[in-house]
Amino acid sequence: MTLDLDRPVSHRTLSTETLLVLGLSLGQSAVYALVSIVAKLTADGPLSAQTAALNTSRSARPYLDLTYQLLGIAFALLPVLLAIHLLARNPGDPARTLGLDARRPGQDLARGAGLAALIGLPGLALFWAAAQLGVNATLVPAALPDIWWAAPVLILAAVQNAVLEEVIVVGYLVTRLRQLQWRLGAAVATSALLRGSYHLYQGFGAFVGNAVMGVIFSLYYLRTRRVMPLVVAHTLLDVVAFVGYTVLPKEWFDWL
Repeated sequence: MTLDLDRPVSHRTLSTETLLVLGLSLGQSAVYALVSIVAKLTADGPLSAQTAALNTSRSARPYLDLTYQLLGIAFALLPVLLAIHLLARNPGDPARTLGLDARRPGQDLARGAGLAALIGLPGLALFWAAAQLGVNATLVPAALPDIWWAAPVLILAAVQNAVLEEVIVVGYLVTRLRQLQWRLGAAVATSALLRGSYHLYQGFGAFVGNAVMGVIFSLYYLRTRRVMPLVVAHTLLDVVAFVGYTVLPKEWFDWL
C-alpha cells in the first residue's frame, strides 16, 4: 500500500492540530487564568487586595532555584518548536511564514521599539486606571531573591514570554485561522481575546489591555508578515517591567 503524502491537509485536521497546540501552551494558560480569577473573585476581600505574582522563587536553595527557573524557560519554548515544525509541513517555509528571522535586524529593532512605546505608555495609564477602579489584583512582576542570577533570568523569562506568545498567539494561530478561511476580523478577535484571557489572573484591566495589544499586534502581523518586531516589542516591555521592578525602589510601584 502506498501512502499519499502530497494530499492536501483537511480543515478538520488543521482545526484539531490548532486546538492541540493551544491546549499544550497558552490555551491551557487561559483556562488556569480563568480559574484563578474566579478564585480571586470568590475569596474573602476585594480583588484589589489580592496579589498576582510573576517570576516567583521555586526553591529556598539558590542553585536549585536557578535550575528550576532555567528548566521552566526551556520547556515553555517547546510548543513554539512544535508550532514551527507543523508550519514547516503546511504551508511550508516557517521562517518566511512567520517572519521569525534575522534578515532585517535594524528594521525589526526600530519597529519593535516603536511598538513597545505605542503599547507601553498607554498600558501604564490603563494599569493605573484599573488599580484606581479596583479591577486588578496587585501585580508583582518579579519576586526572585536578591541574587546575582536574578536579572539574567528575568531577561531570559522576558524573551521566553515574547517568543512563546507572539509565535503561538499571533504567527501560528492567525496563520491557521486564515488557512481555515476565517474572516480577518474573526481571526484578529480570536487572537486578541486569547491573549487577554491568559492574563485574567491579573484582573480585568490586564485582560482589556492585553486584548487591545493583541488586536494591534495581529493587524501588524497580517500587514507585514513579520513576528520578529513583535518579539522585540514584547521583550522590551517585559524586561522593563521585570528588571525595573527588581532594581527600582518598591514605593515607585505602589500604584500597581
